[in-house]
Amino acid sequence: MTAREGSPFRGVGVIALKEAADHLSSARMHLIMALVLLTAIGAVYAAIGRLRDTTAEDPYLFLKLFTVAREPLPSFAAFLGFLLPLVAIALGFDSINGEYHRRTMSRLLAQPIYRDAVLFGKFLGGLLVIAIALLTLWLLMIGLGILFLGLPPSVADIVRSLAYLGATLACAGVWLALAIAFSAAIRSPATSALAALSVWLILTIFWGMIAPLLAGMIAPVDPLDPFSVLKQFEVQQSIARLSPQTLYAEVTAVLLDPGARSVGPLFMSQLQGALYGAPLPTLESVLIVWPQFSALVAAMILLFTVAYVVFQRQEVRA
Repeated sequence: MTAREGSPFRGVGVIALKEAADHLSSARMHLIMALVLLTAIGAVYAAIGRLRDTTAEDPYLFLKLFTVAREPLPSFAAFLGFLLPLVAIALGFDSINGEYHRRTMSRLLAQPIYRDAVLFGKFLGGLLVIAIALLTLWLLMIGLGILFLGLPPSVADIVRSLAYLGATLACAGVWLALAIAFSAAIRSPATSALAALSVWLILTIFWGMIAPLLAGMIAPVDPLDPFSVLKQFEVQQSIARLSPQTLYAEVTAVLLDPGARSVGPLFMSQLQGALYGAPLPTLESVLIVWPQFSALVAAMILLFTVAYVVFQRQEVRA
């Protein structure tokens, strides 16, 4: 077996830019982004209307643009948490099997590049498109906030919203890596899309109902043990955090609310010396949700590794 020559990542940039250009010019991406843009504008417009009526003196008015909702529309953060996985799945469900379907994989690998560069470039290309979309939405939020509220964001607001943007990109990366893994493992693009959507449906819609049932079986409540309820709650929280949507919701709740001090129940030790309603410094809020952010990045790396192993084991024929 001969050793490989040259860097395994040679050509990653070319493939990533080509993949991003294909996504940005596709009608599918235009329709998806139009949907995201319209829903985001609707959520922000509703939030601005409510902020004008109720919280005009709030010192964190800019951050509330992301979290305030007005019936029947949910908040911008809730909209993004629901739609962003669908965008990531739409970008990645046919990234590998689509090449087989179009019979272009053999021609692609005939170039002086390794499979590592092909897979990594496709992942980076999809992530680049999502990053561009998120940055556009973030700038839109700032512009609408300044235009309609007449109040520029503070430095702390900018830092918190940028940290939220990074967590959102990490969450999107998890779903993109999942879609690419299914695309590498399943030859039919339609089947891989259905598989990724099924996982998204379970972890987003049904996982909140499954977690209490599993926690009740793993750690049942003992009437003689006063701490058994707390143990069951901790097990339920751990199970719920297997879903990236739960991790993302906890990061959102802490980063966009300076008054939040915990992602779970508050204990007296956490309230010692604290002033009621006093905001936390940005760095402390980031440290609170650092485990959740690290878990999102770890899940993204794990799923990409699965896709890498599956893709490397496949036989490519002309």
